[in-house]
Amino acid sequence: MNKYDPLRDYLRRLGRQEVALSFTDVEDIIGRVLPPSADRAQWWANIRHAAEPHVQGRAWHEAGYDAFPMVGSERVVFRRRVPVREVRRRPAPAALHLPGG
Repeated sequence: MNKYDPLRDYLRRLGRQEVALSFTDVEDIIGRVLPPSADRAQWWANIRHAAEPHVQGRAWHEAGYDAFPMVGSERVVFRRRVPVREVRRRPAPAALHLPGG
């Protein structure tokens, strides 16, 4: 079990488009203190295709979110991503039909 799985589960349950949390909120959710490196934007990077993705990033990606840290405020905003399959399912625009055509 990943130590950030409780964050993944929390975000999944909420299912909102956007979720703003303080670092303290995140710590309460995961049941442990965030590392000092969480103060840096790189810790919250949304890297999905790296050979070794960050364990914390995997948690919010599996829940369908990207993380956007509010640098200097000890807060982070999670925004829901639109899965590729949903984009593909959207109907194509109707063809333009001109009169007499």
